[in-house]
Amino acid sequence: MKKLLLALVIIASFKNVNAQQYALFGTKTMFDAFENPSQKSFTLDSSRKFSSNFFLPYFGTNAANRGNSAYSVRRISQAGVYDTESLSIGNGEINNLYTNSNIYVATFRLFKSYKYQKEMGFAWQIRSDAHIDYTNETLAIFDTFTRFPTNTDLRDIFNTKGYQQAYHQFSFSYRENYNKRLAFGAKASLLSGIVYTDLNVAHSNLYISPETNSLLIGVDGTYSSNFYDLDEVDKKTFFPNFKNPGLSLSFGTNYTSKKGLFLMANVKDLGFIWWRSGTQRTTVNTQKFIEDLNDNQSNTNQEIKDIFLLSQQSKKFLAATNAKLDVYISKTYGFYKPGLVVSKNLFYKGGDIAFINTFNYNNLSASVTPAYNLNNIFMVGLQGKYQTPNFELFGGTDNLFSSVNQARGIINSTADVGKGPNGASIYMGIGIKFGNVVNHPQFSDTMPGINDQNEGSFFKNLFSIFKRK
Repeated sequence: MKKLLLALVIIASFKNVNAQQYALFGTKTMFDAFENPSQKSFTLDSSRKFSSNFFLPYFGTNAANRGNSAYSVRRISQAGVYDTESLSIGNGEINNLYTNSNIYVATFRLFKSYKYQKEMGFAWQIRSDAHIDYTNETLAIFDTFTRFPTNTDLRDIFNTKGYQQAYHQFSFSYRENYNKRLAFGAKASLLSGIVYTDLNVAHSNLYISPETNSLLIGVDGTYSSNFYDLDEVDKKTFFPNFKNPGLSLSFGTNYTSKKGLFLMANVKDLGFIWWRSGTQRTTVNTQKFIEDLNDNQSNTNQEIKDIFLLSQQSKKFLAATNAKLDVYISKTYGFYKPGLVVSKNLFYKGGDIAFINTFNYNNLSASVTPAYNLNNIFMVGLQGKYQTPNFELFGGTDNLFSSVNQARGIINSTADVGKGPNGASIYMGIGIKFGNVVNHPQFSDTMPGINDQNEGSFFKNLFSIFKRK
């Protein structure tokens, strides 16, 4: 339990509530086209036929920690000190930790056909999500047990619930125009699980006896993972091997009104992973007596950890991916383009409401995005972008003030920088188009899809099947 919790805290604080990069919606970047499958990324008479990131950076990573533990987490992440002296003990106060990352390792996209504006894309991503609700006492017990009241029966102070899931995603995406205003797209993915942990402590208790120099700890809950101990996780774990396979599907549509109002809706990453290699599932309802508390804090920590580890049993299980429902609306007014995004997780807690303010000047743009996370966290994002029909370069953060404070604290090795929820966020990307220019047919003899009448529209053919039925 300690290693799961600390791993999530450290991941959130150093490198990783949702890394959505909402300011990239409606930009016709590769990110926009891969994440929102109905979106196009090629411009007729200007763009070249193929695009890729050529293994250059194309990623987003984000995290936030909210609750009474904020200062202790700052000490861990910014000063490198595990100290929980500032935490209130005995009331079971809940803290919330959320992390998300999305790394496009390799991308390739092509303009397939002028007729219906068809595009196809292939991508290799590494994704991760985590959400954990933990108590002050869960952090404090692994620092020192001396802060806990003695000769007192403490109830439900270690009740913790959370999960972490990371996986490779190999996807194929396809989009086309249904007509001049309406478009559809889909993205099908093959998944390869990397790491999964799930912890749910429903009931707990603690009694410390100074007379006998011992404690009694009770835990009632479940623990699932695809490894016995976090020490088993190494570099080899992160290579795709499909020992834990899965599937996911994204689909979406967009519509542009006569007055220029742009509407888009998507269901993203609706799928599952079958965790079956090295998987463990534990059900615990145990009271454990630990003696000789003064000998070594680490021995006490190991005894608590063994409550879960020594009860593990091999068992395969399914876990849903973090599917989302997104709705986006925008309209351009000269150099200013406002946009609104509402995003909701379908199977896990959380979601976002973001108001995107983009200011354009020639090939440059800047975006300011205030966002409210449904886990009760307010953030302000900032993005800069340079984009031509054949090149894109962007960078930004979804959580500007917390990220700056986090960086300052790490540089100065102090926890006295920043206040409120902990957070860190960064994203960037480079994309390049190459090949022949995708001209209108009257300007080119090699226009892809000019003789596409036999193939027709995939989505029109699909909908006609349902109409006949």
